[in-house]
Amino acid sequence: MTIRENLEKMEHELLSPYATLSENSIGRDYPEPQCDIRPVFQRDRDRIVHSKAFRRLKNKTQVFLEPKGDHYRTRLSHTLEVSQNARTIAKALRMNESLVEAIALGHDLGHTPFGHAGESVLNKLCSDGFKHSEQSVRIVEKLEKDGEGLNLTWEVRDGILNHQTSTMPSTLEGKIVRFSDKIAYINHDIDDAIRGHIMTEEDIPSDLRDALGSTSKERLNKLIHNIITSSMGENDIKMEPEIERAMRDLREFMFVHVYTNPKAKGEESKAKDLVERLFYFYMDYTEEMPLFYQRMLSEGEKKDRVVCDYIAGMTDQYAIEKFRQYFVPMAWSVE
Repeated sequence: MTIRENLEKMEHELLSPYATLSENSIGRDYPEPQCDIRPVFQRDRDRIVHSKAFRRLKNKTQVFLEPKGDHYRTRLSHTLEVSQNARTIAKALRMNESLVEAIALGHDLGHTPFGHAGESVLNKLCSDGFKHSEQSVRIVEKLEKDGEGLNLTWEVRDGILNHQTSTMPSTLEGKIVRFSDKIAYINHDIDDAIRGHIMTEEDIPSDLRDALGSTSKERLNKLIHNIITSSMGENDIKMEPEIERAMRDLREFMFVHVYTNPKAKGEESKAKDLVERLFYFYMDYTEEMPLFYQRMLSEGEKKDRVVCDYIAGMTDQYAIEKFRQYFVPMAWSVE
């Protein structure tokens, strides 16, 4: 019996009857030999961590554009906090921790430079629309590894695609990540907003502080514990209605006071203009894109889709560098 088979046997013995067992995965689009050491979801997690798209997350905006300071979150640190929250919940509920971790680490791979500002521009310009969750799946299915994709299991791709509020994953592990994403960004965005002098803890309505806590530690503890106690022994992942309502109200508070705050988002219009001008530039000059994207065009991919693929993969600094290269005059000099 291989190490992988032993691990799969342990899943039968240790995991909840509602957990997704590795050996029961629907599988990959392209069948391949099993690893002798790692079950399929652990293997998916490793593929995501070793991907180029994952590494680029370290230089993509979470909320604050180009923050001055080392402690503001980036898209990568957000992803790691989502993963940590999700793994804590999964372990307590005896869910498949490797599946949870793979979904969490891959859920934001498709985010654009400049966060949701860049996403909104590409959604407006691309004829098929643009959602970062769908782009994350496109990355792992088609764009990574020079067009080969990562060939992830169906369960991981389903969790990545459906991690946002408007959709629902098919597995309990995916539902854990869906909750964990909200818990992470609400709390760390409060932390960053306080660091950036956008707000204080006392600005949060007192009823929400009474319900959820008055510090990041208290809120994380409350929300994570509530999911665990509410979901224990259930074929669902849920929260007590009053706690979920308080979390939703806190999210609405953040939209008003941080996510649309001119002090926090003062540079956002410039970022949107930058992304839009890059889009139209590459639509006119596709030869300026790397050969991989030009090859996609020759294979019949729609031009606006390929341009969006290229721009969405850029880090903030790379997008700024390309904008400067194409639109900012360079000083003349004699060689």
